Amino acid sequence: MDQNAAQPLVKIRNCRQAYHKDASADLVVLDEVDLSLHEGEIVALLGRSGSGKSTLLRIVAGLLKPTAGEVEWRGKELKGPAEGVAMVFQSFALFPWLTVQENVELGLEALGVKKDEREERSEEAIDLIGLGGYDTAYPKELSGGMRQRVGLARALVVHPDLLLMDEPFSALDVLTAETLRTDLIDLWMDKKLPVKSILIVTHNIEEAVLLSDRILVFSSNPGRVAHELTVPFPHPRNRYDPAFREMVDNIYGIMTRRAPKEVQAVPAVPTGFATPLHPVGTNLMAGLLETLHNPPYDGRADLPALAAALQYEVDELLPLGETLSMLGFAVLEEGDLILTETGKRFAEAETEDRKEIFAAQIKAHVPLINAIRAVIDQRSNHRASAVRFRDELEDHMSPEYAEETLRTVISWGRYAEIFEYDEEAQQFGLEEDDEEEDA
Repeated sequence: MDQNAAQPLVKIRNCRQAYHKDASADLVVLDEVDLSLHEGEIVALLGRSGSGKSTLLRIVAGLLKPTAGEVEWRGKELKGPAEGVAMVFQSFALFPWLTVQENVELGLEALGVKKDEREERSEEAIDLIGLGGYDTAYPKELSGGMRQRVGLARALVVHPDLLLMDEPFSALDVLTAETLRTDLIDLWMDKKLPVKSILIVTHNIEEAVLLSDRILVFSSNPGRVAHELTVPFPHPRNRYDPAFREMVDNIYGIMTRRAPKEVQAVPAVPTGFATPLHPVGTNLMAGLLETLHNPPYDGRADLPALAAALQYEVDELLPLGETLSMLGFAVLEEGDLILTETGKRFAEAETEDRKEIFAAQIKAHVPLINAIRAVIDQRSNHRASAVRFRDELEDHMSPEYAEETLRTVISWGRYAEIFEYDEEAQQFGLEEDDEEEDA
């Protein structure tokens, strides 16, 4: 089929989704997003958490009206929930008091389908996804993989034109997820799935290359389509094929690419402190720095190989790598993570020396740390409320990011012994020895 000549199932132009925040700028989740989805293809939305992928999925389903832009379903403006669209969620979202068959029939019942037809179609869907014989079982009797199969059957039983999948395998163990992916693609290739197209949200690069015909790579803050890639491999795909591995490696490179001024071992200190921080702990950072320093990496690791060795997904590894880069311990460059001299010194140092090195780096690269310490030093009682800093952060980011950033700074500052924190009073302060020195 000539996709250029065919009318797309979904067409989105210049989509923007923003949420108004009192006394501050709007929080923009998506901006200038264009998307076309045709019959006969699987498209993956790949990106980090917070890049707006799931928000876009809800817009495609007609569950959320975008702040700006045009959304068309089968050539007509979408003005509500799209008819002929079904969704599979990350969580299994089953009703525990209903049997497998009753859970699967819910969508048909909502559509007013008669009982006999409901039973027939639900049995077909249950058999299709490999749960024949479990019709009368309850969710508590099923494993996680089996429960997700029920969720898939519930979506397929209504025979949707478009199947939306929101990180459907991320809550499963590695082997179960792999089995489900394989079964899904086998059913798709055998034309046994009663759907015309699939749009799947993922942060797993290998999953995107394994399943999809096209990949839209999203940037973050706000979410935009940074790259559109065509996957040239026929199904079934071999993840160990050199061309497959090269594409995975290239996508890692795309997702870690930075402008030259941003790829520095020692970046310049920002003038403000309202920069969201990843919730990365010091033990995790120390562990990765040691791993990078030791053989077989010896200071430089290929991210796909490192992710495979550590059993990390991109959404886990990239925040950790970016944090090490931001603090001057490493450099993220074209899919590689490279230790700096400071990173090597940290990896080789003893516990107390590591604290001193870490303290120097966060003072140099995290302005919020210095702002908190400055207020503490200025106060006669050497105390400062966390609320004031949380409020200032919320002027520039969502409450969730503000809380996450503040918790991260608290953890880093305490480890580096720059300040202490009273959780009950929500106050920063100094240790007694530091107070005596100031006096």
